[in-house]
Amino acid sequence: MSHIRLIVGLGNPGTEYEHTRHNIGFDFVDELARLWKISLKEEKKFFGQVAKVNLPENEIWLLKPSTYMNKSGTSVQSIAKFFKISPEEILVIHDELDIPCGQIRFKKGGGNGGHNGLKDIQAWLGTADFYRLRLGIGHPGDRNLVVHYVLHKPLAEEKVLIDEALHKSLNAIPLLLKGEFGRARQQLHSK
Repeated sequence: MSHIRLIVGLGNPGTEYEHTRHNIGFDFVDELARLWKISLKEEKKFFGQVAKVNLPENEIWLLKPSTYMNKSGTSVQSIAKFFKISPEEILVIHDELDIPCGQIRFKKGGGNGGHNGLKDIQAWLGTADFYRLRLGIGHPGDRNLVVHYVLHKPLAEEKVLIDEALHKSLNAIPLLLKGEFGRARQQLHSK
C-alpha cells in the first residue's frame, strides 16, 4: 500500500496573492510546517519552497511551487522524479470553486474541474492518479467573475469557514499519512 510522501500546496507566489482564495494550498502547507516546526526553503532545482520532516510513518516532503498556479506541474514533477515519489504518494491541497465555502472533499484521481494547477500537474505526471484535498471556496455565481474572485481575499465570514476547514484538514493529516484514507475521508466529509 502506498503512503503519502509529498504534500503539495497550490498557490501563486508574491505578496499580492498571500491569503487569497486561490492560495489556500499555500496557507495549508505553511500551517503544517509551523505545526511540525520546520522551515520551507527555496530550492531552484524543484522550482519551489521545500521542507522535509522525518515522521515515524515516513519521510515527508512539503512543497509550495514558486511557479505560478498554471505551471505547478513543473515543480511537482521535478521533486517527485528526484526522490522517486510515485503519483499515488502525492497529496495536492487546492482551492475548489465547485464546493461550498468551508467544505472539504478528499479523493484520488478524477478530472481537474478546470483547475489550472491540477491540469498542469496531470500533464507533467502523465496521470491524474494522485490524492487531492479540495478545500471549498464557493463560486461567485458568474464564470466571468471567477478570476477576480479567486485572486482576492475571502470576506470575513468566508475566512472563518476557510480557517475551520484548514484546521479540520490539518487534523486529518495523521490518518492520511498512515494510509487510513477511508477514516480520513469520513472525518473530512462530516459536518
